[in-house]
Amino acid sequence: MSIIAISRGTFSGGEALAERVAERLGYQCLSREMNLEAAARRYEIPTEELTMAMEKRPSFLERALGARSAYLTFVRASLCERARGDKLVYHGYLGQLLLPGISHLISVRIIADMEYRLQVAQRRQNLTRADALAYIEQVDKGRREWTRFLFDVDWDNPHLDHVVLNLSRMSLAAACETVAHLTELAEFQPVPESLKALEDLTVHSRVSAALASDFRTKYADVHITVDNGVVSITGTTRWSEVVTAVPAVVRQVDGVKVVKCKITGATPPAPLTWY
Repeated sequence: MSIIAISRGTFSGGEALAERVAERLGYQCLSREMNLEAAARRYEIPTEELTMAMEKRPSFLERALGARSAYLTFVRASLCERARGDKLVYHGYLGQLLLPGISHLISVRIIADMEYRLQVAQRRQNLTRADALAYIEQVDKGRREWTRFLFDVDWDNPHLDHVVLNLSRMSLAAACETVAHLTELAEFQPVPESLKALEDLTVHSRVSAALASDFRTKYADVHITVDNGVVSITGTTRWSEVVTAVPAVVRQVDGVKVVKCKITGATPPAPLTWY
């Protein structure tokens, strides 16, 4: 079965479509908000803190310490666990970038004219037209900055998706049938290669999350690759504790069969001499 990732702008109708598609196909439906809550519980982070990290423009300190990337790791790890069962409709934004390299994932972008979005916002939130417009523009701006920082892509780029549907120009029923039809096509069926890619990504995300959760390794600058449970880690550090802690943490991760770790100690800078 395929995995469906529906990228939705605020008040564009993506949530309604996701729920309808999930019901039509008998898939589980997972929202971005539900996944954030699951990640917060799993990695013991306040939900508000994780949500804010995924929505607000990062501060200089977050960029310097890589804190935002750590939060993304937790969100991806949580989503991978749900995606492994297939039959998943995920709706949020840029789900295909959280699950890269999975050929049986169908990426759908939902858009709508501003007038459509304003009417939905006013009806649901009881906002004035001016307040609804300000809210939509603020959220859209935040998402553009978020995706630019984390993925270095343009959130509005239609080439990121397999199909773009405009719910202000077509009915919800027509959009649902369009997405459902895509799941019947051979090119979106899971094959051994795509299932392996998903399993490798899942183990990779578990390893990354485990390292980001441990106080000894959370700031370790390492590169991770996974191939059928064989985890290879390279990097440099000034701290001998990191060299021993990284493989110890990784060995405890579910799905890891072999750990190949090559972390070298960087030569510390020479002390400064003041005259």
